[in-house]
Amino acid sequence: MDAEAKILLQAQSEVWQQLLGFADLMALKCAVELRIADIIKSHGCPITLDQIAAGIDAPSPDITYLGRIMRFLGRKKIFTVTPSKDGGETLYGPTHASKFLLCDSELTMAPLILLQSDPSAMAPWHYFSRCVREGGIAFEKAHGQEIWDFGSANPTFNKIFNAAMGCSAKFITTAVVAAYKDGFLSIGSLVDVGGGIGNSIAEITKAYPHIKATNFDLPHVIATAPEYPGVSHVGGDMFKSVPNADVVFMKEILHDWSDEHCVKILKNCRKAIPERTGKVILVEAVLKPEGEGMFDNPVFASDLIMLAHSTGGKERTEAEWKQVLEKAGFMRYNIIQIPALRSIIEAYPN
Repeated sequence: MDAEAKILLQAQSEVWQQLLGFADLMALKCAVELRIADIIKSHGCPITLDQIAAGIDAPSPDITYLGRIMRFLGRKKIFTVTPSKDGGETLYGPTHASKFLLCDSELTMAPLILLQSDPSAMAPWHYFSRCVREGGIAFEKAHGQEIWDFGSANPTFNKIFNAAMGCSAKFITTAVVAAYKDGFLSIGSLVDVGGGIGNSIAEITKAYPHIKATNFDLPHVIATAPEYPGVSHVGGDMFKSVPNADVVFMKEILHDWSDEHCVKILKNCRKAIPERTGKVILVEAVLKPEGEGMFDNPVFASDLIMLAHSTGGKERTEAEWKQVLEKAGFMRYNIIQIPALRSIIEAYPN
């Protein structure tokens, strides 16, 4: 085979990998729905297919079907696959990756897998080419309404969506709390804008109880927020005003909005903080066109999720963040890399 033929064959292989990529997500979804990682963990050691099947909530699981899915997940290094040396049954065991499939674990990513594989969440992806031709919003073309209205009208989807957002928040907030120690130690008062029911601000104040904390979101969201030590809940609209504090904190809020909306929100944040000593802390992705880090490819995929699910939202490059911040009056900024899908962006009004 000549050099050109080898190059073409490699290219064909890469396209095959891309077009069959959906199988990875569907296999993960199956593992989560059947709680396979939990079943294996409950035994405390690698187990057979029959033992896995016995733990599945079904009267007569199809062993052949299960075996092919487990073979695939073993190939993807989600589980270990150990063939028997003496003619016995193959054993399936846990890996570091399978820890993230456990349903009853602090590390679980199961809610994120269930959201991204949900038919309602996947439907807008089929409208990308139509959006290129016509413009518009993919989710709206797929469902006739934007995602927030769809969630309100569909309780099952809303539950899946909220569980996934809570899961994502837990991962990222944990990384932020650990990585931004010096930053939080110097803060007297903090308002979490778009903080939902207060999960993130609660984690921050648990680690840094000296902070006077305010959780700020729409009134109907705040109405369902539980009480947390040291946290006050305030209802309102970030497009109108933001409660005063030394520092404004926003986690994964601005990527939901267009540049124009972001500037409006940030201008309200600027009014809420001291001119000389205040700052805004953003927890957002920073797209790196040439990035080769472990989270760089997922950030690009996250940008397509914004195309599929949001109304004008997007992930931004550093240059795009700089432009948005400057338009809102934040002339200085600092990006802090953390071991997560997002980064910390400190923005200062002078």
